This record gives sequence, structure tokens and C-alpha cells, in this order.
Amino acid sequence: MFKFAVALAATTALLATSATAQAPTPDQAAFRALYKELVETNTSLSAGSCTLAAQRMAAHLKAAGFADSQLIAFAAPDHPKEGGLVAIFPGTDPKAKAILLLAHIDVVEAKREDWTRDPFRLVEENGYLYGRGTSDDKAQAAIWVDTLVRYKTEGFKPKHGLKMALTCGEETSGAFNGAEYLSKNRRELIDAAFALNEGAGGVLDEAGRPVVHTVLAAEKMSQNFRLEVTNPGGHSSQPVPDNAIYHLVRAIDKISRYDFPVQLNDANRGFFSKMAKVAGGETGAAMTAIVADATDAHANEVLSRDKAYHSMLRTTCVATMLEAGHATNALPQRARANINCRIFPGVSAAEVMAMLVRLADDPAVHVSVPEVRGAPVTSPPLTPRILGPIETLSARMWPGVPVIPVLQTGATDGQFMTPAGIPTYGVSGLFGDRDGNGVHGLNERIRVKSLMDGREFLYQLVKLYGDQP
Repeated sequence: MFKFAVALAATTALLATSATAQAPTPDQAAFRALYKELVETNTSLSAGSCTLAAQRMAAHLKAAGFADSQLIAFAAPDHPKEGGLVAIFPGTDPKAKAILLLAHIDVVEAKREDWTRDPFRLVEENGYLYGRGTSDDKAQAAIWVDTLVRYKTEGFKPKHGLKMALTCGEETSGAFNGAEYLSKNRRELIDAAFALNEGAGGVLDEAGRPVVHTVLAAEKMSQNFRLEVTNPGGHSSQPVPDNAIYHLVRAIDKISRYDFPVQLNDANRGFFSKMAKVAGGETGAAMTAIVADATDAHANEVLSRDKAYHSMLRTTCVATMLEAGHATNALPQRARANINCRIFPGVSAAEVMAMLVRLADDPAVHVSVPEVRGAPVTSPPLTPRILGPIETLSARMWPGVPVIPVLQTGATDGQFMTPAGIPTYGVSGLFGDRDGNGVHGLNERIRVKSLMDGREFLYQLVKLYGDQP
């Protein structure tokens, strides 16, 4: 998951007082314990086990009264530690399609020597909870488990059935991706009218007050491309112009200088239209201008000063890894680079690959796709049926804070669900700081208040959806 910073207005709405400021109730304390258990279960690819985390979450559901037949564990035989869990909460109307609650439980790698605190111990300090996955994505995963436990305990009977999928592999290319597996091999387990997922939330100002509440209406597809040059090599004492590294770096340099053209869809058009009023000034004017004319060069230049806005407007490609040579005293026989592209919705990987070939403009540079992840992602419609309950509940909890659709510049497991016919939206009610709260970086954290408010928001939101006609 990727969180972005946004420009803030000078004045913001105050967050309504919530019950989380008081002593925790027994069910809140139980949630905190469940969340702690999940965060402290290492689920990094190198040293952890999503399978163990899924088993522990299943134990909470079984203790609440879920039958074994309603808890389906899954894993690939060759990836035994990368398993997941599907939980089924039946609805009362057999004709009403279910709602899928999706979250990934794997986390980005975290080295203890780099962190101020142990990344796999939940530490509370100064109103924050620290630990790998506290935000991405174990907050929402724990909330989904807790929500189903609460519904089961109180005897809630929604018209629409609920399905929860906790999956592994979202954070690492090459890992067993549970969402992809379910969408391709166990589609019946997750069949739903739509899915609620990560990828969006609220943004706070420096004082911790909410400014905007975003809803993921579209996302890019993450795709890696490999640039490779091979060469006979030779002795380094006799250099020649035909050097594999030189070919590669020249191609990378050309790619680095290229900006893909601005593209607009309902998601980023809606974002910039509404954010213009929040941002104000030159930035707000540029947002209004780019929506009116995608070719407005000045507006593009102003918005592109912000890396998040720049990425939201286009496909982006960036060199992320290099590998070259085999000896310090030999001409390189092989040079490789990984180019990570975040592809705008509706654009195919083949189109982007063709552009990389044109930019490299060198027959010695071979461009290939090492692994295909998902299909071109189209944007599901953000209909009143989807957006209405979010706006209603958000206005109740955070009066005056606008709900804004957003195009996620990263990629979530929605890239597998939406193409499979399950429109997937990112919504969490989890408000974060402008700096991104250390997601994918060091000392990841979330505010205690944000976690507890998000818990209540999602609990109430799913109830609204569950009772829709």
C-alpha cells in the first residue's frame, strides 16, 4: 500500500469527539489484543509466516462461533508459509450477492538493526503504535476479523452475506499471491458484488486534525520490465566502445528523461476537482486547469512539483535495480536493470514495453517482462450505491471533511479482483500523517486514535452495505 501527501488548507475541520478518548471498553481491549497478536506475528517473506497469522485469526473467529466449514484456509504446496484465510458470514437473502472484505497480511521486510524499536513488537509511544504492518495492512486486516467477531457476537443478520479474504504476497513480486490465486482458482469462495480493500484513507494536518477522506476509485498496475545487454567481454586493459554497461546506462538515462503524457479518468479528475478547493492558491488553480485541459503544460509543471500529483497524472517508470559485470578486471559480459512501471488504468503492459524499446533506441538493449502480474486494470464505477454510505458515515464521524475519490499511484490486490469481475474499492477510515507514517520504510506507525476510529468506521460501514436492498 502507498500513502501520499496532499496540500493542506490553512483551516481544517475538527474531528468529532469519539469514544476512543475514554477508557477502552472490553470489546476495544479485545480488538487491541487481536491487533497486537497479528502485528507481532512476523509475516515478512524472508523470515515470517502468513500461514501462522491466518491460523491465529481463524482461531479468533472460531472462538466467536464460526463453524469450521465457514473458515477456509488455503496455501500452495510449494509455498507453505504464504497461506491465507477466507471466512464466510452468511446473509439472509440468498439472491443478494455477498460483499468481500479484503486485506493482505504479509509485510515489507524490516531489519531490526535499522529500526529504533523491534519491528515485530507492538510498541505504544506518545499516542502512536509502532511496528511493521501497523498501518500496511494489518490495521485493516485486524479490523475485518474484529468486525466479523462483533457481528457474530451480537447476532447481526445482514441481507448480503459477507466474505473476508486475508491473503499473502501483496508486498513481494515472485511470492505466492493469495488474491491472485483466489481470483483464478477459487473464484467461488470470493464471489461478491464488490470488495472493500486498502489503498485509501484520511489525511491529517500537523496538529492531527482531519483534512480529507479519500476513497480509492482506481489504481495503477505494477509491472516490472528487464533491460538486458550481453557482450563477449574481454580484458579490461583493452576497453572498446561496445561495452554492455555503457549500452545499458545510456538506455536508462533516456528512459529517466521521459515523462509519459497526462491522462485523466473519473478517479483523478474527481480528486483534482475536489482537492482544488482544499489546496487553493497556485496548486488549486493548476488542479482546476488540468481537469479542464489535460494538455495544459503550465498546470502539469505546477502539479508535477509534487511527486504524488505527478504520479497520479500518468504512467511512471523508474530504474530500481542494477546488475552488471562478473569481475573487476574484465569487460562486462552482461548488464541488467529492472524498470518498475506503475501503469495508468486501461493502458496495457505491451504499450509501455513498446515505449521503453523506443526510448532505449538501441538494438543491443533487450527489453522483456520477467513476470506478468494481473491484467490491465480498469476503473470500477464509483456509484452512489458505493459512495453514498461512505459519505453519510464520514459526515457523521468527521463533519465538514470532504470525501474525495483518488487514483492510487501504487498498486493493491485490487489489480487481481477488479479484472476478475469483483469491483474493488479502497476505503478504510484510517487517517494518517502527511509523511506517510513510515509505510514501507523505517519505524512504521499509526495513531491509536486513528486505528480505533477506523475500526468503528468500517464496522458501521459494512453494516450499511450489508443491509442495502
